[in-house]
Amino acid sequence: MIFADKLILLRKKAGWSQEELADQMNVTRQSVSKWEGAQSVPDLEKMLRLSELFGVSTDYLLKDEIEEAEHISLSDDAPTLRRVSMDEANTFLSVKLRTAKTVAYAAFLCILSPIALLILGAISESMAGGLNEDIAGGIGMIALIIFVAIAAAMFISSSSKSAPFAYLEKEKFETEYGVSGMVKERKAQYKDLHTKHNIAGTCLCIVALIPLFIGAIIDADNDLFLTIMLSLSFLIAGVGVSCFIKTGIIWASYEKLLQEGEYSKENKEKPSFSSAIYTAYWVVVTAVYLGYSLPSNNWGQSWIIWVVAGVIFPAVIAITSAFEKKSK
Repeated sequence: MIFADKLILLRKKAGWSQEELADQMNVTRQSVSKWEGAQSVPDLEKMLRLSELFGVSTDYLLKDEIEEAEHISLSDDAPTLRRVSMDEANTFLSVKLRTAKTVAYAAFLCILSPIALLILGAISESMAGGLNEDIAGGIGMIALIIFVAIAAAMFISSSSKSAPFAYLEKEKFETEYGVSGMVKERKAQYKDLHTKHNIAGTCLCIVALIPLFIGAIIDADNDLFLTIMLSLSFLIAGVGVSCFIKTGIIWASYEKLLQEGEYSKENKEKPSFSSAIYTAYWVVVTAVYLGYSLPSNNWGQSWIIWVVAGVIFPAVIAITSAFEKKSK
């Protein structure tokens, strides 16, 4: 029995389609088709991978005279990969869809958190306000803390719900029959919406500057009016950032299950520092924002920090990705 026939037999015993075997091997379906059609033979590295995948010896795969599969037991240093079932994949996608919304709303609350402080402060300084400045500042800070506390609770809740699926990001795994096809189909269906959300997020972050310019043009001396326009800018920018976050989490869930992009098997073999860099980046941005805004009380200008950070972030992603690829 030649290699092509053995490969067909082993694949059908495993219950995989050519496309699913290709996913396991990180090759195209056409490559698997050529192997099974005796048009080409895998290289040594892929032959070893096939041996591990089906639990048979390389001699059985390579030597035509060996008709019976020589099954091999995996050693302790080569553990069996975890298999993701269809139910588990659907549960993961459902959880990520819900948590994507939650995280997006939490980020939205963080961006809106200083609005009460800004507006109450402007009212207290206006002639017709009649509101004590200390009281206004106190109420505004209480509102800010409440918004941030609610957002923090939402972040923690989302992280807790996603925790059981952390291995999808960090470990190599295999998928049962039909899982890869289902995920690819759903990813393809979501692609247009993903693009639209990214476009909407970009446009909204840019458009967020318009209310501030309108306020400066109409009545630059009216602090209350300028503050209201600034709050509107926060609102628009918050919606834009939420679009980025929601669609990014959903898109990443598909890539995790398909082990593509940042979550490919090759990338999992070496430690990734991109997540740590992204987290540290936004922690630093938040620290700079609060570190400047709270002592100076200059909320009317400090919001630009988020705009600048948002513009720079794609460059941070590109540089980090390029550095990781080079190191691998």
